[in-house]
Formats: sequence, C-alpha cells, structure tokens
Amino acid sequence: MITATNGPWWKTGVIYQIYPRSFMDASGDGIGDLQGIIDKMDYLRWLGIRAIWVSPIYPSPMADFGYDISDYIAIDERFGTMADFDQLLQEAHRHELKVILDLVPNHTSDQHPWFIESRSSKDSPKRDWYIWHDGKADGSQPNNWKSMFGGDAWEWDDHTEQYYYHGFLKEQPDLNWWNPDVQEAIFDIMRFWLDKGVDGFRVDVIWHLIKDRQLRDNPPNPDYNDTQSTYNQLLPAYSTDQPEVHDIVRKMRAVTDAYDNRLIIGEVYLPLQKLMTYYGEQRDGVHMPFNFQLLDQPWHAQEIAATIDQYEGALPAEGWPNWVLSNHDKPRLASRVGEHQARVAAMLLLTLRGTPTLYYGEEIGMRDVAIPADEQQDPQGLNMPEKDLSRDPCRTPMQWSNAAQAGFSTVKPWLRVDKRYPRHNVQQARENPFSILNLYHELIALRNKEPALNLGTYMPVHANDQYIAYQRDSPHGDSFFMMLNLTSRPCRYRQNPSQLRKGTVELSTSPELKGMTIGEQIYLSGDEGIVVRLSAEK
Repeated sequence: MITATNGPWWKTGVIYQIYPRSFMDASGDGIGDLQGIIDKMDYLRWLGIRAIWVSPIYPSPMADFGYDISDYIAIDERFGTMADFDQLLQEAHRHELKVILDLVPNHTSDQHPWFIESRSSKDSPKRDWYIWHDGKADGSQPNNWKSMFGGDAWEWDDHTEQYYYHGFLKEQPDLNWWNPDVQEAIFDIMRFWLDKGVDGFRVDVIWHLIKDRQLRDNPPNPDYNDTQSTYNQLLPAYSTDQPEVHDIVRKMRAVTDAYDNRLIIGEVYLPLQKLMTYYGEQRDGVHMPFNFQLLDQPWHAQEIAATIDQYEGALPAEGWPNWVLSNHDKPRLASRVGEHQARVAAMLLLTLRGTPTLYYGEEIGMRDVAIPADEQQDPQGLNMPEKDLSRDPCRTPMQWSNAAQAGFSTVKPWLRVDKRYPRHNVQQARENPFSILNLYHELIALRNKEPALNLGTYMPVHANDQYIAYQRDSPHGDSFFMMLNLTSRPCRYRQNPSQLRKGTVELSTSPELKGMTIGEQIYLSGDEGIVVRLSAEK
C-alpha cells in the first residue's frame, strides 16, 4: 500500500509521465492505448508512484502526435473510447493513483470545428477565436515571429486573404486568448474532465497563451548558433510570456480550485525568476510550474548544487518545488549522463525537496534509440533534418519483457524498439535485485513513507567538483543525509568534527553499502550515491 503522510497528494507523491503511444499496446495495432495502461496498473502500483500524467489522448490528425487536437472532450479511436477512459480512471483510483491529463489550450488542430468555422469567412463569429492579420503593405507576413518547429509562424489563407499565426506547426493554429469566449470555452473543457473525476492538468506551453497585441517584431538573439532550432534566432520577447498571461493562469487555477484536491501544473521553459511568477502573487497561479532547471544542466556536481540552491532560494513563500530530469521532449537520462550515473540521478530526483516527475522507462534505464531518417516521425526533426533535433529517440516503446517487440505489442510498433530489449526490460529487471528498477522501487518506497523525504526541509551540506551532499529534515526529528558522486572516480568527504553526522546507510546505488555506518571520513567509489538515516547521537 502507498503510504500517505500529511500533505496534499501532489506534494508527497511521485508523478509518472505516460506517453500513451509508447506505453503498452493492448489492441495489437502497434500503438499504445488506454487498455494498455489499464493492463499495467498493477505494475504502476508496485512501483509506488502516486499519480500518472497521461500525454494527449484526444482526437487528433496526429500532425504533432496528439498536441494538435480536433476535439477536446472525446478520446481518439487509436487510444480507445470514452468508456475505456472511464475504466482507466476507475482502475487508477481503485489502485490509489491519481490521473493528470494533458491540457493543450494554446492551439488546436486546423481540423478542429472552431478553426474550420474561423477560416470560413472574415465575418465568421469565430474569426476572432484565432489570430488573423493582414500582411504588410508589400504582402509580407505581419511580423518576424518564428515557429517552434522551424520556419515562419504565419500561414497565408487564400480563401480569406489573411495570415493566421501558428507558434508550432501550420496545422496547429494558435487560439486568441485575448477573446473572453475562447477563455470560457477552454474553462468549460476543464470542467468537463474535472466533473468526470480527473485529478488535475498539466497545461501545455502555458507561457505562450498571450501574445503582444501590437504584434511587434521579436529582437535577434545574439547567442544563437547554427546547431540550435531556427526558432532560437530570435528572442520571443513579444510572442510569449506577456504580463497578461498571469490573469489567465489565475482563472485556470480558480476553475481547478472549485473542485476538491485537484492540481494544475504549468509547462514553462523560462529563466528562473520568470518561472517563479507562475506561482502567482498570492500563490493563486499554477500549483507548480514545471522546474526544468536540471534538464539541460551540464552534469557537474558544483553546477548541479548551485542550480538546486538557486532554485530553492528563488521559491516564493509557500511555493512548492518540483523536479524533472527527462520528458517526451528531451533526451533520456541514460543517454545524457550515462547508464551508471543514471542510478545516481535517480537518487537525486527522489531525495530532493519537492515533487518528482518520472518519465516512463527511466526506471529501467531506457536510452535514446537511433531512429533512421526514413523512420523518423517527429515534425521537429522532419522540418529541420540537418539539425538532428528529432524527439523520436526518447519516445520509443516501453520494454516490458524479452518477448517479440519487447512485449509492447504483437505487431511492428509505430517506432522501433531498442535492440537491447532482451537484456533491458521490466520482467528481467524485477527479477534482478541489483537492477535500476529495484533501486527506483526502493527509493520511491522510502520517499513515500518518510516525512523527511517527502515533506521535509532541504539543507545543502557540501559540494565540490565531484560530489554533492545535502540533508533532509522532518519536523518530527527524523533526518537523512545524501551524498552523491557525480563522477566515475572515487571521492572523499571530510566531515567537520564539530558538526559530525552519524548514521547508517539506508539505500545506496551499490547495495553492498547498505547498513554501513558513516564517520568523519566518507568514501564513495565512482558513480555511487548513499542515503543515510542519521542517528540522534552526536
């Protein structure tokens, strides 16, 4: 049973992100589905996570694999039916798991009835639901804004002879959030799912919702280089993160708060101080703006420690922290920091103060898979092939067993499976007491039951060019000390004799260290981390 300590579920528990296309295929068509998630509910419960965040499952032409929605209050037939979703929700709650849905309010599909109506005529009652504008006097685009997926962000419509704005694909026209009717339509969609019993939302690109009314040109980015997306040629000073967006965020929070014990998380890729504003001046913004500070951070101990301290120091009063080390848009941990360090990273994620979000497959050490050019499907990669920016490598099917297709499907899946799956899969890992999966299982179990780890305070202890050390304390007096070696070389921490910590290793990336007592000198081999239960004795 998942142990609950005092505090909201979204503070004390671990969130697990499921990319449904790649989690489990129960229907046998090569694409993961809702019944596949239901089939793995016992596994999720065993793992110890508290909530699942399910990436988009709504009807979609799949130009951006579900982030181009044509109906916000239905289920795409590739994933199942509304009855399947209702069953998933019921089964999740029966397993004491919360369900968080992806809400994509910034843009719709160009096949959504709203946009079809909007583009039908300049006089359409829904014309102002999207961002339409005349070109300049010479017929060129209204401004210089770029698309996140490459190229310009304006698309000419022959029928009505105006441009429409799309911050992503041209098949994903942006909604006009200055329009109160758009706001109410999205709020009603939120209520539809909340009435069903959904426990919260992860709001996609929430900082994009409001654009500059004057449509001023974005300035050049002096730090741009050719390895980056063409989007980065400009600084999005006018196309994102406008001051008025916080009014929208407050309204979304109010919709959510009308229901008991619900959660709203915002996807926000912004510098630290701007990120913090999404908590709201009166903590009436999102409960948590996703913290991506460590996603692109070089894996160097002193830089990691500084990033943690800067984030902790920037949090507003009563703002609850959270941590993310990978997701469906970024490289997997094992590919970014190496397989040995992935174990240390697991310990970091699950022992820092704040809510951790775990991306599916990280618990078995899945890596990015090389996808040949003729098999690539991600529009970001296809639109900028020379830059190797495809996100397909981190979205490959979950490796369940050594059966064909890694037990994910009975047919060829939508993306190829890692060829190592016979050696790297859930079934094999559960049977191996030394696997990274069992390390995750133990770390999550310890975090779930120990107030010091799920709600306690954070205190930095020491960091150098090899390791970081910190302490977590519970109001009840229990304390844990963590020391993580972020290199492959041995390291040593010399404790200050006047502030000597004593205790016993509760968990380690090397199981042989369990039960070891620590003293004035603490030695770790390369790629090792320890969680020490401190004793009251000084």
